[in-house]
Amino acid sequence: MTDASPSRKRVLDALNHRQPDRVPVDFGATSVTGIHVSVVAGLREHYGLERRPVKVHEPMQMLGLVDEDLAGALGVDVAGTPRRKAHFGMTFDGWKPWRLNGLEVLVPGGFNTTTASNGDILLYPQGDLAAAPSGRMPQGGWFFDAIIRQNHFNPENLNPEDNLEEFGPFSEEDVAAIAESVESVAGAGRAVAASFGGTGFGDIAAVPAVGLKDPRGIRDVTEWYVSLRSRRPYIHAVFEKQCEIALANLARVHKAVGGKVDVVYLCGTDFGTQTSAFCSVPTFREMWLPYYKAICAWVHANTTWKCFKHSCGSVERFFESFIEAGFDIINPVQCSAAGMEPAALKAKYGERLVFWGGGVDTQQTLPFGTPEQVREEVLRRCEIFAPGGGFVFNTVHNIQAGTPVRNVAAMLEAVKEFNHG
Repeated sequence: MTDASPSRKRVLDALNHRQPDRVPVDFGATSVTGIHVSVVAGLREHYGLERRPVKVHEPMQMLGLVDEDLAGALGVDVAGTPRRKAHFGMTFDGWKPWRLNGLEVLVPGGFNTTTASNGDILLYPQGDLAAAPSGRMPQGGWFFDAIIRQNHFNPENLNPEDNLEEFGPFSEEDVAAIAESVESVAGAGRAVAASFGGTGFGDIAAVPAVGLKDPRGIRDVTEWYVSLRSRRPYIHAVFEKQCEIALANLARVHKAVGGKVDVVYLCGTDFGTQTSAFCSVPTFREMWLPYYKAICAWVHANTTWKCFKHSCGSVERFFESFIEAGFDIINPVQCSAAGMEPAALKAKYGERLVFWGGGVDTQQTLPFGTPEQVREEVLRRCEIFAPGGGFVFNTVHNIQAGTPVRNVAAMLEAVKEFNHG
């Protein structure tokens, strides 16, 4: 991929803090920059595209696949690599119809559910109905919550291997599937953002465990954060081994895909709340920074990829540490959180971090505002973040169910207005 298409060049310019011809756009390339399946269906209808059930490519959040025709209508410049497995351990094949609050969608063959006595929908790891359920969608809900499944946690006899069950070395089949996935989108003319898994230090307490039939170790988020204080040697032992596995996996993947990937989504561990943080900066620097540094250093020394870090909430306090770790990109840029004022972020970090997100608020403005309010916020964010590159337009995290399609369309029109104004 030496000759960049206009879309790919646009993204590469933004990633390298050069002024692109216009603001690049991402919707659907990652599990944190996507669109709920119900809104994808609404957008297909809005733009007059073929009416067909939308595939759910991320079943926990029920994100819909943005097919090529819709990507063109949305003006998307980034392509995501199809994943081989979902959070619940099911493979993406054997697609079948399923109804979500009356909307027909397509889900993987291993997407098997039952309905609890209170009407909640229960989802099972690897589709095994004989196992304990690992996901719960409340009656009338639109996405799944992980069920805590801490079956064999013994605080007196902790084994780091129990928190590494889903972080093993890639098999030849795994690497071949990743290479095929990258190849399937590399010729689309857009930048390629890939997620290979295995580098989300800290996430192991929650989401990945939903894909295991019999999870061991610490699988409770509360207990995990307690352990950051009381069981630090154990956490370090887990992270050290995970880092070793991740570096070997990344080397094998890079050998298979090389420069066909532009961005690697390395981790989605959240460190911020709406007003504060889950840990202190010193704790972050002791517990996470060494491993992030090792991963990013390898990526920068051996590839042309850019390192993508996701963290919701009030995380400006960690930005210097993120930069020191080697992250090139921060997402979702939650501007409504404390200390996340857009102009201040751009002024202080705009030459050192790429802001991938922050384009419009998804808690209030996009779902509950008027189209004109959406337009005004999008234009204002673009005016702040776009100068000098370092900005890829996306909402603040995924577009949620119930978001009016007219507001999503107003957002996209505002980006076009800014780009051509």
